[in-house]
Amino acid sequence: MAPDASEFDTFQLGDWELQCGESISNAHIAYKTFGDQESPAIVYPTWFSGSISDNVWLIGEDKTLNPKQYFIIIPALFGNGQSSSPSNHGSDKPFPKVSFFDNVRAQYELVTKHLKIQHLHAVLGWSMGAGQTYQWITQYPNMMDFAVPFCGSAKTSIHNQVFLEGVKSAMLAAKVQSSAGSKEGAIAVEGEKQRKWSHKEKEVGMKAFGRGYAGWGFSQAFYRERLHEKHYGFKDLESFMQGVWEAWACSKDPENMLVMLQTWQSGDCSNQQPYKGDFAMAMQSIRAKTLVLPCKTDLYFPPEDSEFEVANMSPGIGRLEQFPSIWGHWAGGPGDSKDDLKWLDNHLRDLFSKAQLK
Repeated sequence: MAPDASEFDTFQLGDWELQCGESISNAHIAYKTFGDQESPAIVYPTWFSGSISDNVWLIGEDKTLNPKQYFIIIPALFGNGQSSSPSNHGSDKPFPKVSFFDNVRAQYELVTKHLKIQHLHAVLGWSMGAGQTYQWITQYPNMMDFAVPFCGSAKTSIHNQVFLEGVKSAMLAAKVQSSAGSKEGAIAVEGEKQRKWSHKEKEVGMKAFGRGYAGWGFSQAFYRERLHEKHYGFKDLESFMQGVWEAWACSKDPENMLVMLQTWQSGDCSNQQPYKGDFAMAMQSIRAKTLVLPCKTDLYFPPEDSEFEVANMSPGIGRLEQFPSIWGHWAGGPGDSKDDLKWLDNHLRDLFSKAQLK
């Protein structure tokens, strides 16, 4: 049984300066811990749209991430609605641009200053959690022993940015707005104040966002094998679209989603000192033993991108294994595919057990 994560703690950051030159006033990071603080620590960040409780499917006494063996820390992304986000910030001004660098710097403050942990056993995560994992191991390369990014990337590809532009534009159209481009928000209309989404705009926009996302989260083979019916129990495609994708999207705040989407589109762990955009240099800085786990059918984090990342790491640092799954991106989470969950957990167990033998 997964542990309860319905409640969480917050760590106050003060006015948090960002890479973009702006700041989040009176910022905070939300987090939840499991296990004994004296045990080896693992950081396991949240993913796009995910709350802290959406991470617990990989934690349990019957799993590798066992709170009886490890001290597991789940920090929440800025914009997820628990850490500082448009929905809880209480400001009429547009929320500033936030990068993976900004998120991980806040997580580092949480881990080292608040939790008093100076070294990590591992950092791992799915999707945007994988992006944060890459950020951790290049931003603080001597901080951890292991890293496991699964179904994610060290630098958001152009194709991935294009996919996100599509779903973002579908959402914004409901508010009669247009995208200002990848890594940007909506086009600002001169003289027009920022206004909140009406109930109807949110409903229409988020339903469109969910339907747009439906063709990307799962693979072609997932739908061809009719797993939307066989696994999820829906009678047909339309009921699946409404019951899963629209329901998921409509449960989210559109401005929160736009903040996280901008962070995702901007993902690039070489966009920091001392790398200055040199991707190979960033990859070669990694010291943690890194197990990279793409899914062979992931439509926006394809294995060939992961192969390029591992090829740029120093010899003996990176290793790649592919989820042998037709679940696409959802092979890596959030635990719906039990076969893929078992595959992932076994790979984590194998990686950590080898370390214990040394």
